[in-house]
Formats: sequence, structure tokens, C-alpha cells
Amino acid sequence: MTSEFISNQFLFDLILSLIMYNNYKLQTLLFMKADISPFNFKNIRNSLFRFSLLLLVALQISSCGSAKKSSYFNEVGDNSFATYFEPLEPILQKNDLLSINITSLNAEVTEMFNLANNAGGAQSIGYLIDQDGYIRFPVLGKIEVSGLTKKELREYIREELIAKKLLMEPIVDIRFMNFKVSVLGEVNQPAVFTIPNEKVTLLEALGMAGDMTIYAQRNNVLLISEEDGVKSTKRIDLTSDELFTSPNYYLRPNDIVYVQPNDRKVRNTSNAAQWFSVILGSLSLAVISISTFK
Repeated sequence: MTSEFISNQFLFDLILSLIMYNNYKLQTLLFMKADISPFNFKNIRNSLFRFSLLLLVALQISSCGSAKKSSYFNEVGDNSFATYFEPLEPILQKNDLLSINITSLNAEVTEMFNLANNAGGAQSIGYLIDQDGYIRFPVLGKIEVSGLTKKELREYIREELIAKKLLMEPIVDIRFMNFKVSVLGEVNQPAVFTIPNEKVTLLEALGMAGDMTIYAQRNNVLLISEEDGVKSTKRIDLTSDELFTSPNYYLRPNDIVYVQPNDRKVRNTSNAAQWFSVILGSLSLAVISISTFK
């Protein structure tokens, strides 16, 4: 629990107690039918009004977070960042769905290698990497692809087609059909997003999710990745410039971005509703008492 939270909570509780005390005094005098002079009544009413205003200020203070914590890259000045990394080429894994398209000078022969792209009509069925890491490609048969990159698989298929004299100068194009990233937590539109161009940055993914909410921990974003069945996690601080030189700037297939709620969200969720009901009830009784006395 931070010192800011403690001080705000103390101020909030103090003013709430004063309001309830004044409200109690007013109602006690009223229901006991005590003789309240206009002067005393006016003092009590003014006191209650002043504490009500203070409570509103306390609520505002307790709900206002640091602007520094609510913005991106507040430590970044007028700098330039040299990027020493390219988007990491994803490693092919089990359950990846691939589109493999072959073109060559002989269109008729080439067609037999593209059956998976046309078998589904308007939508290609593609090649699903099975649990053993293989795909079944026309003529070439079973090909172990798990652990390869798209470039390595592309070169392998091309060389096999040439070596077996099936095609001359073939062009092999391989794309992911299920390149997806998930953005969850304190964002406006959490969802799973399909990335057609197979290239997306962490910031772009957050943009597709409608950006972070005001309650997001921008200095503690969790990135969950998986490779060869092994999950890894990385904490990213989006209030600093570390992302611009990080290999996590670009996301990989099946990455999960989780934005955690900040202390203010937790505090508001746990305390605000119950305190609001107490305050509202207290103020309502006070208003009724004043109206009745008049």
C-alpha cells in the first residue's frame, strides 16, 4: 500500500466522519424536538455544507491518479533510437496453419501443388502442422517443419521441387493463416486479433484494442509468448523508452499482452461503492431533516 493511498484514504475517512457527526447532531436535535435557534440551525447547516464540499474534493483527490503514471513514454525527450533488430521471424510450431503457394512458368503442373489453397473454395484450408511437427505436401509427402522459419521451409520446398525436376525456377510463398495476438486486461476493447501482414508492434496491438484505460498499469505490461510449447513472460515499462530498443517491440504469433489494473482501479472497486452508499444515505437524511425542520 503506497503512502499516497494511505494519505488519501485518511483524508477521505476523516471528512466522512465529520459529515456523519454533523448529520447526527442535526437529526438528534430534530427528532428530540429540541429548541433549535435559527443561529444554531444555520451553523449546523453551514458546517454540513462545508464538509460536503470537502468530501467532494477528497473524492476528486482520491480518484485522480498521477498524470505521469497515466501517460506513455513520459521519460522520452527529443531523442532518436537506432534499431538493431529486425522483426523476429517466427519459428514454425505445432498447430500453425500455413498457406503455401507455388508459382512457375508451367501453370498446369504448378496447379497440383496448390490444391490446398483452392480446395476450400473462397477460403483456403491451408496446411496445418500436426502434433508431430509435420505437414503433408503434394508429391513431396511428409515434411518436418516444426522448428524451421518460413524462409528455411521456403528454400527447402524450392530446392526439392528443382532437385526432383518437378518444376523449373519455382517461386514459393509461405504465409501464416493464423497469425494472432491477444490483448487482455485494462484496455477498452480486449480481443484476439488476426494480423494479415504478419507484422505488428506492441503499440499497434494496444491501438487495435482501443488503447489502455485510465486504470492501466503502463509501467507493468505483461507479455506472454510461447515457443516449442514453452511459455515465457516479460514485463514491459511503457512509461520509459526501453521498448524502442527491445526485441519485444514486435509481437510474435500467439503472443498475449496483459495489461494489469493499477492500485486506483483496485481501490475504487473495493471501497468506492460501499463508501458512496454510506455518504449518499447520510447526505440524503440530512437534506430530509433540513426540509422537515423548515
